[in-house]
Amino acid sequence: MTWQAHGDPMMWVAGVRALYLQALHPRAVRGVMQNSDFRRDAWGRLMRTAGFVGTTTYGTTEAAERAGARVRKIHRMLGATDPDTGERYGVDEPALLLWVHCAEIGSYLHVLGRSGFPLTAAHADRYLAEHRHSARLVGLDPGSVPANRAELAAYFARVRPELAAGPEAHEVDDFLRRPPTHPLLVPARELLWRRVAGLAYDSLPPYAHELYGRPAPPPATVTRRLRATGAVLRAIPARLRWQLPPKHILRAMDRLGPAARPAPYKIGRQAAILDPPGEGAAD
Repeated sequence: MTWQAHGDPMMWVAGVRALYLQALHPRAVRGVMQNSDFRRDAWGRLMRTAGFVGTTTYGTTEAAERAGARVRKIHRMLGATDPDTGERYGVDEPALLLWVHCAEIGSYLHVLGRSGFPLTAAHADRYLAEHRHSARLVGLDPGSVPANRAELAAYFARVRPELAAGPEAHEVDDFLRRPPTHPLLVPARELLWRRVAGLAYDSLPPYAHELYGRPAPPPATVTRRLRATGAVLRAIPARLRWQLPPKHILRAMDRLGPAARPAPYKIGRQAAILDPPGEGAAD
């Protein structure tokens, strides 16, 4: 499931949605903001994340294990400080790693299913179960990670009281809406990026809109936009889309042959999920 799904162009929208959602956990987002120059190295951070997802999906077992070891080593060296209590904590706390994992994987699955990628409920459960492997790579106990839609929904309901839109979350929101860019690229940012970021934000669950303090269109409108965007992006030839960095899919096909090509039809032409895995909210 992961092999087929991660070749879809809507993964970029899903990735931005994951950033919005992850930023709502104060301890998790604080770990990011206190250990990285988010605004100056946003593209580098995005590409490193895409590289990790691409390696763990389409790379060899050895490459995936090396990528996981690097992430675990970096996380072990980093910590953050709660400005209110002075508490110092590690960014590799299991609860924080689990939040980042679930917000990311849940966003991938949510956007893909809601934008028309052919997923059934059984497909979604298999996808989540497969990502216990990626959770292990970042240092989580696979047995503690939601393995199906019901467990993921229960997890989001359980963690919901811990979420808040603090200063760091609003800084992430502001950055995603208006990322710094070269003056010559400002028109492209306004035309393309703001549409992607806006759609990603709109696809968040209602409680996220409430925390950020910005409304979103009605869910049915958002779903129509997701489906329309998915249809346009999927009309671009895959070989052309996959030329963009980090090119993991093309390298995997070179290694394994053309039969390894990711394609939705390989999981069956079935109806998309009508109720995508959310965060305790109806879509």
